[in-house]
Amino acid sequence: MTTSTRAVDHRGLAEPDAEAPCTATITGHSAEFDAAELTPRLINLELRRLLYTEGITEVTVRNPGARHSVAVGLLTRCRITIDGSLGYFGVGLIDGPEIHITGRVGWSVAENMMSGVVVIDKNAGSLTGAALRGGDLVVRGHVGARTGIDQKGGTIIVGGNAGSMTGFMMQRGRQIICGDVGPGLGDSMYDGAIYVAGKVASLGVDCVEAEFTPEDQELVDRKFGIYRMDRPEKFRKFVCGRMLWNYDNLEPSERKLVL
Repeated sequence: MTTSTRAVDHRGLAEPDAEAPCTATITGHSAEFDAAELTPRLINLELRRLLYTEGITEVTVRNPGARHSVAVGLLTRCRITIDGSLGYFGVGLIDGPEIHITGRVGWSVAENMMSGVVVIDKNAGSLTGAALRGGDLVVRGHVGARTGIDQKGGTIIVGGNAGSMTGFMMQRGRQIICGDVGPGLGDSMYDGAIYVAGKVASLGVDCVEAEFTPEDQELVDRKFGIYRMDRPEKFRKFVCGRMLWNYDNLEPSERKLVL
């Protein structure tokens, strides 16, 4: 595997002297490269070179090898195909890209995504879409626990089942889950909506069922049409019960600051 002369600097930054390997084959505005012998840092440097320096708008990454932290922090409109699987923290902190992952992914995929689209053909691990802020995150398979934890916007679509504590501390946004959901759905959620077609093991604190309106129907139909997914016949809608919205009384420390 390719490495730089200095493995880690005094800050703990891996391969601080690494440079983009320049191994991609470029054809017009498209490019592709093989990541089999590249470290995550070199993969990311090659992506940045292609997108920011060469002006490429479509990139295919072959043989990603389930490496961690790949395709993170990309802040431009582009299309990226990752032909294989990723490890932890894949495609996080992005703003604009449309990314298609043909395999599966580990924990915390698309964490803090601002905008764009991420489509995963197989399963995803826990913490999928953690702190998601915008865009669409589509997992055609199953997801693990705490999907959309602290979600602040955007839409998460799951074609299969979801684990426990799905939508934990959700603040805004939407989740559409075609299969079953584990215990603690929507625990301590503040706002947003979760649509579930399958069985719900149990609801979390302050999560209640609500009416499924024509507006909800339009949203679900539109999203399934965009991603050409089979739509379950019926969904149930879950929202915040607002029993934890206790902001009338100030905490003692807050009272001192105000008074």
